[in-house]
Amino acid sequence: MRFEDNWLLLLGLIVPLVVYHYLKWGSGGQLKFSTIKTLKRLKTSRSVYLRHSLIVFRCLCLLLLVAAVARPQSGKKTTEIITEGVDIMLVLDTSGSMKALDFKVGDDRIDRLEVAKRVVADFIKGRENDRLGMVVFGEQAFTQCPLTLDHGVALSFLDKVKIGMAGDGTAIGSAIGTAVKRLKDIKAKSKVIILLTDGRNNMGRLGPLKAAEIAKKYNVKIYAIGAGTTGKAPFLVNTFFGPKYVYQQVDLDEYTLKQIAGITEGQYFRATDTESLAKIYEHIDSMEKSEVKVKEYMEYNELFLWPLLGALAFLMLEIVLANTRFRKIP
Repeated sequence: MRFEDNWLLLLGLIVPLVVYHYLKWGSGGQLKFSTIKTLKRLKTSRSVYLRHSLIVFRCLCLLLLVAAVARPQSGKKTTEIITEGVDIMLVLDTSGSMKALDFKVGDDRIDRLEVAKRVVADFIKGRENDRLGMVVFGEQAFTQCPLTLDHGVALSFLDKVKIGMAGDGTAIGSAIGTAVKRLKDIKAKSKVIILLTDGRNNMGRLGPLKAAEIAKKYNVKIYAIGAGTTGKAPFLVNTFFGPKYVYQQVDLDEYTLKQIAGITEGQYFRATDTESLAKIYEHIDSMEKSEVKVKEYMEYNELFLWPLLGALAFLMLEIVLANTRFRKIP
């Protein structure tokens, strides 16, 4: 609520003057008696005190009139948000090599895919105004989640991602091609693929560099992330004597991933632990920001009628009482 002409509220200063005049000059008529000793012995009637209510009603009438003149208004604010979002396809490697336990969360060893899922989940939660989709790949590549603004749906699909669900190979080119197919005909401020893999392309008919050229044609930028430590990585395997860690050589093709990022004017990142992977997604998040414009509109309703009616009510009450119960003797 507000007053359109709030400076007119200064007219309320007339009320103290009315009270001062009343206190100084009294409430009107007087009668002359030779002595009032007998009258003093009489008990004072309650109406003697209530007669001062007339000045109270008059002051309230004046205050409400001032409020009405100042035009009180109630407002409703409407906010319009205009966004130019970024369309992002998250491409995750689910091949067997993602079982490597070279990442840690606290003191616990966790496989690469599980760590990636936790980091990607935080990334999704931070992109409120963007459409996100998901492609998973192994020997084959398929869309796990189409582009959507419903991030709850995207997170539920992410939770269902499992190692080996697309086969045991690594079809990086096919994964890029599938993601580009989802983005190519969309009009957006920016179209981005975030590719995470820990291997080398060894499956699929479409080569990674050819897929990158296609992505460039459709103005799709690729951020490539190579996940995993260098050298040999630990894998947990079941043996005759129970579960046992076995160290195997990893085969990450960093050279090709750098070329893919370079062709599409993206960037390549290397994540060797959980902390570095989280920072990479935070860095990408800071580079690919959505443009958000906020417009606010105010709609006001005039409320002067209510204080005006209140003022008239107090005025009528004063007039009626002044000519009946508290009538003055001339």
